[in-house]
Amino acid sequence: MNVSDTFGTRIGTMGGTILTVVINISTGDVIRTMILATVGAVVSFTISILLKRIIKWLNGKPPDFIE
Repeated sequence: MNVSDTFGTRIGTMGGTILTVVINISTGDVIRTMILATVGAVVSFTISILLKRIIKWLNGKPPDFIE
């Protein structure tokens, strides 16, 4: 078997797989993913700020509400 035949087969298989995935992704899935990513980022940021203030409070420093 020739190396170029194997390479062509791999590229063809990858291309077909990628096209199949792209065709099956709907607009609703993309929008849902964007909303979930936004909510996750906001929750992560909020929890980080709250934990930072709790740690300061436990160490005996007054929390800064305006930084």
